[in-house]
Amino acid sequence: MQKENVTTVISESEFVSLMAAAKQNDHSALLRIIDLYKPDIEELSRFIYLPYEDTASEIIVEFLEFIHNEELENGRNGN
Repeated sequence: MQKENVTTVISESEFVSLMAAAKQNDHSALLRIIDLYKPDIEELSRFIYLPYEDTASEIIVEFLEFIHNEELENGRNGN
């Protein structure tokens, strides 16, 4: 049986709102963003020769660091 490809689609304004909330350490927003990217994380994890859990965790940690570092960079630039 073929695996069904299910993706969640949200509007750009909803995504921007989620990112803004995530930058303010809103845990539910962070979890929602991770859920949105979960299919991509799973796909990328297939190509890295480590256990899935380790790979997925590393990708998620890097993504969370990116969100928080982006906030710092924007703050330094006066945005």
